[in-house]
Amino acid sequence: MKKILAVLFTLLALGFAGLASAEDAPAVTAVADAAAAVAEPAAAPAPTVNKGDTAWMLTATALVAFMVIPGLALFYGGLVRSKNMLSVLMQVFVIFSLMIVLWFVYGYSLAFTEGNAFIGGLSKLFLNGVTVDSMAATFSKGVAIPEFSYIIFQATFAAITPALIVGAFAERMKFSAVLLFMVLWFTFSYLPMAHMVWYWAGPDAYTDAAAGEAAAATAGFLFQKGALDFAGGTVVHINAAVAGLVGAFMIGKRIGYGRESMAPHSLTLTMVGASMLWIGWFGFNAGSNLEANGLTALAFLNTMVATGMAAMSWMTAEWLMKGKPSLLGAASGAVSGLVAITPACGWVGPMGAIVIGLLAGVICLWGVNGLKRMLGADDALDVFGVHGVGGILGALLTGVFANPALGGVGVYDYVANSVAAFDTGAQVTSQFWGVVVAIVWSGVVSVVAYKIVDLLVGLRVPEEEEREGLDITAHGETAYHY
Repeated sequence: MKKILAVLFTLLALGFAGLASAEDAPAVTAVADAAAAVAEPAAAPAPTVNKGDTAWMLTATALVAFMVIPGLALFYGGLVRSKNMLSVLMQVFVIFSLMIVLWFVYGYSLAFTEGNAFIGGLSKLFLNGVTVDSMAATFSKGVAIPEFSYIIFQATFAAITPALIVGAFAERMKFSAVLLFMVLWFTFSYLPMAHMVWYWAGPDAYTDAAAGEAAAATAGFLFQKGALDFAGGTVVHINAAVAGLVGAFMIGKRIGYGRESMAPHSLTLTMVGASMLWIGWFGFNAGSNLEANGLTALAFLNTMVATGMAAMSWMTAEWLMKGKPSLLGAASGAVSGLVAITPACGWVGPMGAIVIGLLAGVICLWGVNGLKRMLGADDALDVFGVHGVGGILGALLTGVFANPALGGVGVYDYVANSVAAFDTGAQVTSQFWGVVVAIVWSGVVSVVAYKIVDLLVGLRVPEEEEREGLDITAHGETAYHY
């Protein structure tokens, strides 16, 4: 149609040119220009910001903050003994606060600016150059969100991930050591992993094959490997879980572990915290689509159904094994489902989500029992059994259930502007790359960071302080007054 219109405009221009006098030349030129405009394809429109997307992203950000304070703090706090309740609340609250500050100082720049395949640059230190008019790419061409909204959304991810680690060494680590370790680990493990998995030039850079190849070359290492992680299975959960497991080994077991009762002091608070995590996780997962559209709704739905399935799966398996269903089992199952669906939520269909939830409940139950005994570490609140095992399971199953033939959405080709052919074997291999890199990277960084902290301030509180409880000895306060 464009070609036909161009020919018609050209013929009209020639006809007018034969009849027009010299004073009509501007009119002839205008008609010719119109013909040229029709003949040439229009340039791609500049990305625009949608108020609905912006409102959703700010809402999602608040939901993720709600996951941590108070959600994670209460979930972990209820699981420890009453003499250490306040110390866990303090650690989670202060870690969240510290990481938010570090994210704005240098974290965002190192994670989400172009550098090399493993880390970004320093061009946006202190958010240099970012204004209210700055835009960040989404996953749709021509659609953007305010960069400030993207920065603060990602800040909450950077803040919750180190806070997850404290569950592994709860009740025995010095507060100063906790903070120093988190600064080191955040800088050298979280930021590189976030860059490797999530940094890319954005969809608008993929205009043709050559441009797409050039854009891909600037992306993070695991992005280039094709690893899919919608909301943080590798960056958040495996990354934190490995750091926690290393800490449990290096700090050692709690005094009396295996001989004294260390049962949770308040399953009521644990259930409240787990419920807050579940609600906040909708911001975590559905917010990671960066837009308010059908895929956002799919991620939301998958998060709901996988979590419910995992809670039922864990509770039922425990019921069959022990003869009684427990609230702790149901709550732990829900968290395992949330973890496992995180990398997959925007890639799989509802039936894939149900299968992931079903498997997560059973396999993470094994993770906090059989695997924990095999490892022999005092992972106090089962960070590795839930977040590590669940994160690995979810990351690998993403490569299976993202397949459109199994109800998934597939992988989008931004050059062809269509869903690409799906190769399950190749995708699972890419997922395996993500899992292995997360384990090795976090493991190495964690060992070195714990060693540095031990040399500088020491890792563990004295025995008498541990016996009395960290609430009084570390903070001079108690969670409860009797």
